[in-house]
Amino acid sequence: MQLKNRYKQHTKDAYFEKVAQLKSHIDRGDVYEANFCQEFYANNAPIDPIQVFHSLNAISKPPFATFLKLQQHYVLSASPERYLKKEGAVLLSQPIKGTARRMERYQDDLQMVQSLKADPKERSENIMITDLVRNDLSRIAKKGSVLVEELCEVYTFEQVHQLISTIRCLANDGISPTEILEKTFPMGSMTGAPKIRAMQLIEALEDTRRGVYSGAIGYFGPNGDFDFNVVIRSILYNEARKYVSFSVGSAITAKSVIANEYEECLIKAKAMRQVLS
Repeated sequence: MQLKNRYKQHTKDAYFEKVAQLKSHIDRGDVYEANFCQEFYANNAPIDPIQVFHSLNAISKPPFATFLKLQQHYVLSASPERYLKKEGAVLLSQPIKGTARRMERYQDDLQMVQSLKADPKERSENIMITDLVRNDLSRIAKKGSVLVEELCEVYTFEQVHQLISTIRCLANDGISPTEILEKTFPMGSMTGAPKIRAMQLIEALEDTRRGVYSGAIGYFGPNGDFDFNVVIRSILYNEARKYVSFSVGSAITAKSVIANEYEECLIKAKAMRQVLS
């Protein structure tokens, strides 16, 4: 299958131009960080959703995989990221920010882990979003219960190394599970900081509406507990239109090098491009 990058209509230069505009907003102080995404897609491209889902997850081995079918719409997700989990009164969020490629040689791969953990730009991405998540949770948490259990820990997946932080709190008495989601959605890792202004810039600059991408899929238990992922590393398929697509993005900050951000997008796209080729 031949997948086109939506931005290839104007060549790769269009991506550079859009991110440069976003960086100008950061330089002016409109936002500190914003997650900018691009879509890859193909028309008239029939696929076998179940086969593609199994192939994608065989490559990626993610912890939060999802297969979702709603009429002709499919989400084939190999997500590595947890948005929010509720277990009793305990809420747990694990935002991902900070990415490094896997290396073939063990020593090179180990060096990449150490470089990622020490990289000031990657750490700043993660810390800003961790602080945003702390702020979101504080709106529905018992006073003094919001704790950062892990900050910028490296988690290794089949395709990439990622920086993940873990934030935990106790939910206020009487707050419903749906209200918890309403007060914290959308997740900061896919928007930016401050969240509202970042969302406004994303809406203005991205060429494609995200739809379910960068949203959340999960489940509710009978007792009100829940667990939701972040819809990333995911292939979307409209069976009626034979339209298949996936989106990838990266966090843009003042220290972002645009060429590096573009390369990060290609790294994240690797598994999805592989199963659709």
